[in-house]
Amino acid sequence: MIDSLFAVVALLVILAAGFSAYKTRAIEQAYPNIGELTDIGGYRLNAVHLPRPRTADLPTLVFIHGASGNLRDQLAAFAAPLSGRAEMLFVDRPGHGYSERGAAENALPSGQADAIARLMDKRGIKHAIIVGHSFGGAIAAAFGMRHPDKTKGLLFLAPATHPWPGGVDWYYTLAATPVFGWLFTQLFVIPLGLRRVETGTLSIFHPNARPADYIMKTAPELVLRPQTFRNNAIDVVNLFAYVSAHAPRYSEIKAPTIIITGDSDDVVLEELHSRGLARDIAGAELVTIRNLGHKPDYVTTDVAIAAMEQLAGHPRDLQVLAAQAEIRIASLTEKPVESNTVSQAVTTS
Repeated sequence: MIDSLFAVVALLVILAAGFSAYKTRAIEQAYPNIGELTDIGGYRLNAVHLPRPRTADLPTLVFIHGASGNLRDQLAAFAAPLSGRAEMLFVDRPGHGYSERGAAENALPSGQADAIARLMDKRGIKHAIIVGHSFGGAIAAAFGMRHPDKTKGLLFLAPATHPWPGGVDWYYTLAATPVFGWLFTQLFVIPLGLRRVETGTLSIFHPNARPADYIMKTAPELVLRPQTFRNNAIDVVNLFAYVSAHAPRYSEIKAPTIIITGDSDDVVLEELHSRGLARDIAGAELVTIRNLGHKPDYVTTDVAIAAMEQLAGHPRDLQVLAAQAEIRIASLTEKPVESNTVSQAVTTS
């Protein structure tokens, strides 16, 4: 009886592992690497680098994606509307997308900020406006503190930068554990996660409408690959202790700073993170947009680009542009979306 039960369990494990391996290959075939891998000292970071055009009127822009994301997320939002205006670098964070993980320090925003700084050196980028969305906001803040000479300005989009109540989702905690986490990611994440891609991406846009082609363009399934999901989980689990220790140091940031946030963000609460940044960074401008969720990069792309222009020295009235965006959002009809976010932690990009 025991032998039969063991045989059944072993067979189920083999089938689950085989399915995960098969789907991992299928996901990579559906969404192949569109960037270029660069050795930055013992491991390779992946990025799409758009060289500076002759018509450029903005400084170099470096884009940092959020949790569960990859470089395609910010690329799809900004590459086309900023075409011909700037050199741009869209980065797969260490252990995400097609970037290699590197050393242990890359499990923290500080290590990832240093990795991006080394990539900038390899690409000949002396300084840039750093744009961080969601989890990428913690990395942008770390970059501003650790590499002020490379920081032309900081743009935070719905950033995660301060301690929060509520913890993180259970599957992140489980996936980050040493032994059971490896088993969980190898056997269960892909079959469970594939069923949640649709609802998960809808929830990060809530209460705004998600673009119909968002999944096709941004490849969120890449995070379901076992090792990538584990890296992502470790990042998220480590974030609370990291921001708790480093948020008191945000006053060290001297670069011009703009924060764009929505008052209806169910993923990262603006009253903790965005208002906290505006309080902690001297001279920072906070732009809060009513009825905007967690994706100002897509829903209010024009306001984000105007913020980049302001950081570059062009006169812009972001508060007026935000008010215009509120009118536009209010005029849009949308299908009601149930939000699946139960904790206030960063659960998606």
